[in-house]
Amino acid sequence: MAGLKLVDASPEGTADFEFLIDERYMNINDVMHGGAAGVIFDMCTTTALGPLSRPGFWEFLGGVTRTLNISYLRAIPLGWSLLSSPFPPKPPLLPSFPSHLSHSVSTKLGTTVRLHSVVTQAGRTMAMIRGTMSSLDGKTIYCTCEHHKVHIPTPAEHLKHRVAWDELWEKDGKRVEGENERKDKNGEQKAKL
Repeated sequence: MAGLKLVDASPEGTADFEFLIDERYMNINDVMHGGAAGVIFDMCTTTALGPLSRPGFWEFLGGVTRTLNISYLRAIPLGWSLLSSPFPPKPPLLPSFPSHLSHSVSTKLGTTVRLHSVVTQAGRTMAMIRGTMSSLDGKTIYCTCEHHKVHIPTPAEHLKHRVAWDELWEKDGKRVEGENERKDKNGEQKAKL
């Protein structure tokens, strides 16, 4: 998903993102489509499992969705902006149409949301992650989800691909201390993003 921005993550299994919900994710009523919320939550909540993974335990992308329950609380509006047009004003289309807007062009902007995901339980074969999609200031919660995943073995050819944080783990799955770690505000260890 283009434009998905990781804001924070922790080794305890949390991930925070910012994402622009624009017209690509809207339905005909100019609000976010429910199916789009499902795809967004699926990706963002699964990512929260990444810091918990180690060889043989929730290898990243080594699971499938069992259930993904979403509660839609408020519609996410597309948002509009009126821009001045270089063209001369046109007569109003309707008698009630304000004439001072007749030379403006409507532009769809979108709404940037904050996604917070937290792993509430991760066992050997099943995990549950909760997610919240809210306004950037956190005052408006648009929807929430509960995502249950089932661990399946990752195909060997997929495990050949390496990512920057793979060096954080030793062969037996214990965290390697060193230069790839930093401390958060409370002085606790946090993986470097």
